[in-house]
Amino acid sequence: MALPGRAELLLWAAVLLLASPGLVSTDEEGTQDESFESKTTLPSEEQVKDHSAGTQVVAGQIFIDSEEPESHTDDGENFRSQEEKESTLEELNSLEHSPLLNKDLETIEVQKPGILAEMGKQSTWESSQAPAQNKCSSCWHPSVYANECVCLVLTALGGTADGEPCHFPFRFLEKEYVECTADGREDGRLWCATTYDYKADHKWGFCESKLLYLAVHCCPIVKSEEQSNKRRQMQEAEDVYQMGMKILNESSKKDQKKDAYQYLLRAADMNHTKAMEKVSYAMLFGDYLKQNIQSAKELFEKLTEEGSHKGQTALGFLYASGLGVDSSQAKALVYYTFGALGGNLIAHMILGYRYWAGIGVLQSCESALTHYRLVANHVASDISLTGGTVVQRIRLPDEIENPGMASGMLEEDLIQYYQFLAEKGDVQAQVGLGQLHLHGGRGVEQNHQRAFEYFKQAAVAGNSHAMAFLGKMYSEGSDIVPQSNETALEYFKKAADMGNPVGQSGLGMAYLYGRGVKVDYDLALKYFQKAAEQGWVDGQLQLGSMYYNGIGVSKDYKQAYKYFNLASQGGHILAFYNLAQMHATGTGVMRSCHTAVELFKNVCERGRWSERLMAAYNSYKDGDTNSAVVQYLLLAEQGYEVAQSNAAFILDQKEASIIEENETYPRALLHWNRAASQGYTVARLKLGDYHFYGFGTEVDYETAFIHYRLATEQQHSAQAMFNLGYMHEKGLGIKQDIHLAKRFYDMAADASPDAQVPVFLALCKLGLIYAFQYIQETNIKEVFSHLDMDQLLGPEWDLYLMTIIALLLGTVIAYRQRQHQAIPRPPGPRPAVPPQEPPPEHQPPQ
Repeated sequence: MALPGRAELLLWAAVLLLASPGLVSTDEEGTQDESFESKTTLPSEEQVKDHSAGTQVVAGQIFIDSEEPESHTDDGENFRSQEEKESTLEELNSLEHSPLLNKDLETIEVQKPGILAEMGKQSTWESSQAPAQNKCSSCWHPSVYANECVCLVLTALGGTADGEPCHFPFRFLEKEYVECTADGREDGRLWCATTYDYKADHKWGFCESKLLYLAVHCCPIVKSEEQSNKRRQMQEAEDVYQMGMKILNESSKKDQKKDAYQYLLRAADMNHTKAMEKVSYAMLFGDYLKQNIQSAKELFEKLTEEGSHKGQTALGFLYASGLGVDSSQAKALVYYTFGALGGNLIAHMILGYRYWAGIGVLQSCESALTHYRLVANHVASDISLTGGTVVQRIRLPDEIENPGMASGMLEEDLIQYYQFLAEKGDVQAQVGLGQLHLHGGRGVEQNHQRAFEYFKQAAVAGNSHAMAFLGKMYSEGSDIVPQSNETALEYFKKAADMGNPVGQSGLGMAYLYGRGVKVDYDLALKYFQKAAEQGWVDGQLQLGSMYYNGIGVSKDYKQAYKYFNLASQGGHILAFYNLAQMHATGTGVMRSCHTAVELFKNVCERGRWSERLMAAYNSYKDGDTNSAVVQYLLLAEQGYEVAQSNAAFILDQKEASIIEENETYPRALLHWNRAASQGYTVARLKLGDYHFYGFGTEVDYETAFIHYRLATEQQHSAQAMFNLGYMHEKGLGIKQDIHLAKRFYDMAADASPDAQVPVFLALCKLGLIYAFQYIQETNIKEVFSHLDMDQLLGPEWDLYLMTIIALLLGTVIAYRQRQHQAIPRPPGPRPAVPPQEPPPEHQPPQ
């Protein structure tokens, strides 16, 4: 039977395309750049604006029933977007201008029933219609004319590779197959492999009626030998990449990581996509490779052409920050948008911040909520009930002024001292070091092995905190501690019997989810209440979850909100997430988009990418300011206020050589402005200073006055009050007013003890100015002419004056006499003894 007509073919293709599920391509990269991979899909506007309370809480997290669960793997997935489907349809429309469809399609027949049979058509393939070497090797049942083919590509259903496209040819039982086969099966069902070598990979699925996409391909004539060489090159690149990643993941020494990047560099030269992504970011940040922004830019452009969402997001960052290219916020927005459509979480976070702050786009709370909510869902799914890793937010200005004080970082000597105490049997030191190594932070790297050892030692000594944390480690499981509900329950019971809130909360979790015991909501509620009464955040979080979902108690959104709020005050990230969900949907509280966005933003900033804050600080501490400023600039794009202020500080100090000197102040002004809009007082003061002195902008006293006033009213800054006093004193940007100047000086002295000395000096100066002004405005002769001393001091004022002068004179005379008596007399003179001349060493000759 003949093939359908041109219009009917396009119509069927469009229907099947729109009805088919999204395509998934897994990404196996699991290292530091893992944060740039997609794990979720962008929800629609209707999903975000659905304010129904149809939600549930699972493991302390609120999930909206109206949203489908976001499936993801450990290493991330990229979902085929609607835009890709639309572009495919555009390709189909272009077939009308193709010589393929202008020929008599009815002369082309296929060999056996295929995809078109699903449309009610049946065709056969006549090999004489096209040369064998001109077939599209990657297409099933291609229709070939000249050098073009319309390919219907299958995807595997079921088996071990469900959803992956079939790979043709594939090798099975020492034989190559270029189409689906029933060989090896007794039921006759057609199947295919999704990799070339079935014996090595065992990746397969059924072929029946699964259309992946319909596309137009221009298939060059490729000889089998060339195909084999290409496959070998790709396999070689993959082997080199895997070797580099293995060394990178298993090593902790810097030299070994540098060796790993040499392998990745080789793989990138062989056009391996993931290797190019790793290498390009390493060149951008200077991680284990020499920083080279121009080379990184070229790789990003190449990746962008291949459709890499990492390359698109990075290229957007370069245009936003003006690194290696001319700054263009419009181009940055375009690349960020494409990166987000590709599923890049960093791009979503950047767009969320831009819509929230109105940077390059119209300010839109709902759009910001859409992006932030998507990223927060991903972050919350990765957070365990311990509350997540600690994010170190170190401000460079404070760190330079008071090293180690503002950052909370522990000095190496202090850590060694605690280790010494722990080795000597100090239980508190053991528990403290165990917690530091369990969560990481304060200059201590996360190390579950050391945490387990410290907790074990303290637990043997009978410490309830150590027992409880051992229970948590066994309950959650890790590479070091195998998961064991029974062992966890044993430790939780011991700790709970001693009144430890961590143990009580852990025991509540066991009864809530039936871990090692039967589910008992009453007992779970009891233990959570005991833990919450002692202020333990896990207990408060789980109590909120039970009230929210009505587990063991009646649903009570007010109580749920109360306990979530208490847990958030303790810094639990899931509490922030749950509060954000309630504000976003208006559950139990008045709906507030602004509050929901701020809470979701807080959750997003606790993602894995926050580790780069510490990496940037270490680079700055090691003297690599160029690497530090690039990392801070990327984090600043994501909306981290501390990164914005740190980037502005480095630019303000002109420490980054990659930024031209004439651009440092304007760029610093930009980031001070963004940090100030998020409430950072020092940034607001810097904005006033920049406008006052004309750094990066023209001198504008009125704008400087506005910023100082905002810092005074919003943050009660003593420095801003002092500056306002000075501007009132001098009449800069405001009418001169000495009385208001004194008022602001007094306010500054009251606001900060450090301001009292400069305020005293300023007030002395102000007093002199006031006195001179008074003298200038007053007629002195007229004052003295009207001065009546008899009326002022009395009729005998001259006697009083003479008495005072006499007393002063007597006092001076008495003081001088006493001083004269106290001077000792020198001894009598002694006859001087003439000095003897030493004999000359050499007598002159006579």
